[in-house]
Amino acid sequence: MLPHGWLFPGQDPVNPLTTRQLNRACHAAAAAAGLSKRVSMHTLRHSFATHLLEHKEDIRVIQVLLGHKRLETTTLYTQVATRTLAQVTSPLERLTPKDRSRA
Repeated sequence: MLPHGWLFPGQDPVNPLTTRQLNRACHAAAAAAGLSKRVSMHTLRHSFATHLLEHKEDIRVIQVLLGHKRLETTTLYTQVATRTLAQVTSPLERLTPKDRSRA
């Protein structure tokens, strides 16, 4: 973000882009990228949260970045990828043979 400025400034940098302008830019970018799926600013918000989660960012940090008051709201935005779930190691798998003999 620009210091003391908008993340998405309008033609006049004092004002932000309108919602309509942002949506048009988002759709134009999706078309230019050759994406066949429907894309919206909301899709970008979900993707942002999901990518942060996949890169092991703390869910509470994501909550603050999204501006949510309740953690439950943030969990609705984060779509955990299958590969992230597959990488989870069970605490039981972390036990050494010595630890297992005590159990």
